[in-house]
Amino acid sequence: MSLPQLSRRQLLGLTGATGLAAATTLTTTSSPARALVGSDNPFTLGVASGDPEPDGVVLWTRLAPQPLALDGRGGMSDRPVVVQWEIATDPSFGAHSIARRGSEIARPSLAHSVHAEVHGLRPDRVYWYRFRAGHSISPAGRTRTAPAYNARLNELRFAFTSCSNLPAGYFTAYRHMAQDDLDLVMHLGDYVYEGPGVSTIPGRSHTSGAEMFDLPGYRLRYSQYKNDPDLQAAHAAAPWIVTPDDHEVENNYAGAISELDKEPDQDPAIFLKRRAAAYQAYYEHQPVRRRSIPKGADMQLYRRLRYGRLADFNVLDTRQYRDDQIEGCAQPCTERYQPGRTMLGAQQERWLLSGLSASRSTWKVVGNQVVTFDADGKSGAGESYGMDNWMGYANARQRWYDSLHQHGVQNTVVVTGDAHRSAVADLKLDFRDQASPTVGVELLGTSITSGGDGKDMDGTGTTWLAENPHLKFANSQRGYQRCVLTPTEWRTDYRVVDKVTTPGGVISTRGEIYIEAGRPGVADVVRH
Repeated sequence: MSLPQLSRRQLLGLTGATGLAAATTLTTTSSPARALVGSDNPFTLGVASGDPEPDGVVLWTRLAPQPLALDGRGGMSDRPVVVQWEIATDPSFGAHSIARRGSEIARPSLAHSVHAEVHGLRPDRVYWYRFRAGHSISPAGRTRTAPAYNARLNELRFAFTSCSNLPAGYFTAYRHMAQDDLDLVMHLGDYVYEGPGVSTIPGRSHTSGAEMFDLPGYRLRYSQYKNDPDLQAAHAAAPWIVTPDDHEVENNYAGAISELDKEPDQDPAIFLKRRAAAYQAYYEHQPVRRRSIPKGADMQLYRRLRYGRLADFNVLDTRQYRDDQIEGCAQPCTERYQPGRTMLGAQQERWLLSGLSASRSTWKVVGNQVVTFDADGKSGAGESYGMDNWMGYANARQRWYDSLHQHGVQNTVVVTGDAHRSAVADLKLDFRDQASPTVGVELLGTSITSGGDGKDMDGTGTTWLAENPHLKFANSQRGYQRCVLTPTEWRTDYRVVDKVTTPGGVISTRGEIYIEAGRPGVADVVRH
């Protein structure tokens, strides 16, 4: 699925100017709902596309002429605004290249965001898109539809990443990602961070200087992040599939339970109000479909996208339905194997297991927020495991792994975020018995910025490799992961930048991971 016509680098030059080149194809509506506040550019937060299907994609933007207004309204009034969109087969947007056009009403109740669900497009095709509000035209974005469900693909190129903490550094990795030839990007959580975020790096402190708790606060935080030019470039270069982890709401929350709710005098209902505000802001700022509009504190996030017969993408939600984390667990912590504990909730777990066993695609991709493999973090005698990830929900993980083994599911690859480090692991049916069958591979991906500059190997990475023989690779730098899939092989390039605390970090490939279709486990690791 290599991209025709323009390179990603050429696209970056287009995003600021293409929209004005053929402005006459977007007409001004006569509806009185089109009024904007003032004459400032309302497209300061850029454009995005997401959740591609064979006949269309979601096109996103949000009107915010004053993106850092402290009330979170982006400088908009309380009036709805008609926003036109068009999608074309050519970046010039010539009259004969327009494939579809339409309009949406950007409503103040959803922060004047736009989610245009476009249909009627051709499968496996590159398109360009843009918006108009009043007399302003947005930058152009580039997207691609998914292949037909029965298509036999020669190649698919996608990247995955997570944990873009703005106060921790510059989003340089996003800029490099935008210049790759990608069909798709997956963001696996911690797109924003909810804390006060005071930074020693110039211009990287959170605008509000306070933790987010209400809808205006969350809206302002997203506005600040999406105002970043490197993030905008990555969104404009390819369609995204997104799913949140914890920091989009609150650190380490579990279902309806927050860390604060564990104190005796905290009413859990307070957290659900916070979660409702966080989920609404997440929807308002991401290219997801209308079926994900939150209903109070509930939001439909897990979903499946198919890329022909080459790959299924199973996107998980590991926060909304999970049981509370285990606390004070004495090692070797048999409590983590308690029957009935859940990470996904019963309905999502059934959806995942049945979908994996029924899939006829070569690669079964699971977009997952937190580590599934066992990672003993204690050197020598004794054991130490994380309780906020699947290690603390080991019996739920075992149900998943048992299903893969019992149904003979091959070529399952779990792509994971959250840990601010990279690691690659064979997924063993029983991590306590290294001779047990391998049921898949997990690719743990590093963060965009969280954790600072990092280094090639730290103490945790050294311990993980020494104590966990199923681990094949580790690294502690920032960056993203670039994956190239064919019917016979999967290659992942661990792309790292040398620094994020100053601008202009240099990108390089630290490791190449190879997986062969039909062969359990990692086939080869090449370190650079």
